[in-house]
Amino acid sequence: MDLYQHFRKEEYPFIDQVLSWRDEVTTRYERKVIDFLHPREQKIFEMIIGNDEELQLAFFGGWESAERKRAVLAPFYEEINESSFEVELLQAKFPQKFVSIEHPDVLGAFLSAGIKRKKIGDIVIHNDTIQILVAKDITTYLITNVTSVKKAGVIFDRVSMSERMPSQDTWQSRMATCASLRLDVIIKEMYQMSRQQALNVIKKGLVKVNFQAIDQPSFILEEDDLISIRGKGRSRITELHGLTKKDRIRITFEKLL
Repeated sequence: MDLYQHFRKEEYPFIDQVLSWRDEVTTRYERKVIDFLHPREQKIFEMIIGNDEELQLAFFGGWESAERKRAVLAPFYEEINESSFEVELLQAKFPQKFVSIEHPDVLGAFLSAGIKRKKIGDIVIHNDTIQILVAKDITTYLITNVTSVKKAGVIFDRVSMSERMPSQDTWQSRMATCASLRLDVIIKEMYQMSRQQALNVIKKGLVKVNFQAIDQPSFILEEDDLISIRGKGRSRITELHGLTKKDRIRITFEKLL
């Protein structure tokens, strides 16, 4: 059976990468540490590795509900623990009285310093404190080169994982029935807008699925897909329950409050 038929065409390059990692670990008998993956990539990784008795796959993102996680693919006999993922938790303070800092501000500061997105995990901001999980190999560069966020001077330092602040993200779960899994249909339901409004935000390039811009209303969504609309927040399909008696698709989805 062709492995690729189970996935979207735009996911083929990542599938090729996973197969390459699998071959590398199997041939060299050495673990492989993979940079941060978003939920869809994590799911693809798990589906491909499956029940391979010669390998073990583990993920770690710092927080229990972390969205982006690093992966370790290793021979079945190796021990995998937190240190295996080669990550560090960084923290910085900012003058909350004078500036309001949100996730996009922090991410933008990191990307502007030339840091690749795949090297950065989840970001947690609470009151005047920023915490972010990063790949260990960029920590020194990051501390040296990211000294401001949204014009506020900051100093990032390493802190123990035991000092993690609780994630401030709150997801609200709902059930719904839809005529199909087309992007425009799902957006209409999730964001409580008209079909025409859904079409407009898609055609204007305001919609991303799994962090990739999608401008096709007919794009078919799947379980665990993450949807974001600029200015309207994020949502995700958590479970597909099959068809109702009227042949509508019953889904469970979550929206980030």
